[in-house]
Amino acid sequence: MRPSEARAAFKDSAGAVLGFVPLGLAFGALVTQSGLDWWWAGLSAAIAFSGSFEFLLIGMVTAAVPLAAIALSAFMVNVRHVFYALSFPLHRVTGRVGKTYAAFALCDEAYALTTGTRARSWSGRRILWLQVFLHLSWTSSAIAGALLGSLIPDGVTGLDFALTAMFTVLALDAVRDLRGDLPTPVLALLSAVAARLLFPGQLLLAAFALFTVGLLAVRCTTGRRPSRA
Repeated sequence: MRPSEARAAFKDSAGAVLGFVPLGLAFGALVTQSGLDWWWAGLSAAIAFSGSFEFLLIGMVTAAVPLAAIALSAFMVNVRHVFYALSFPLHRVTGRVGKTYAAFALCDEAYALTTGTRARSWSGRRILWLQVFLHLSWTSSAIAGALLGSLIPDGVTGLDFALTAMFTVLALDAVRDLRGDLPTPVLALLSAVAARLLFPGQLLLAAFALFTVGLLAVRCTTGRRPSRA
């Protein structure tokens, strides 16, 4: 892989990496505070690589929840990735190993960064490097948090808001890329509101389903591909 692709991907992922660091530190600290060995943080971050589910997983492991229940929870939390596959540029990634890793390392941040307007010219190598940097930053931050968690004061607040802030910035970047064409963000907002009112217990899955149906309806009625958000 050419160094230039790696440098470009590093710059592309810098914002998301900065958001990963406090979350990873908090996750690692939670692992050790839950009575698990520090290496659990690194193992979970490297193999599962699903931030929201990993926080849930720690509680399930300490409570000795049956494996079937853990598998079902993992499916319900990460089922949104099924919808990501509709537009994630996996076709640009070459080779079975590359495609396998790209599918494994597909997270919310990687999807948001690689499906924007500016990413349409990115090569498969650049996409892979970006995912590698995100994966490494999450894993290393989790390990650091597990090893240094005892040094984080109990009164520190706001670490849990880092991910929300990062997604807000990514969403604003996506809207700005649309250059005044706002049907897709409006459709996404309406889908989220409708899911919240109609299916509060399955908000994320319902919102994605409604959003997908809405995009298909726009495509069928207008005969053109809707702008991406």
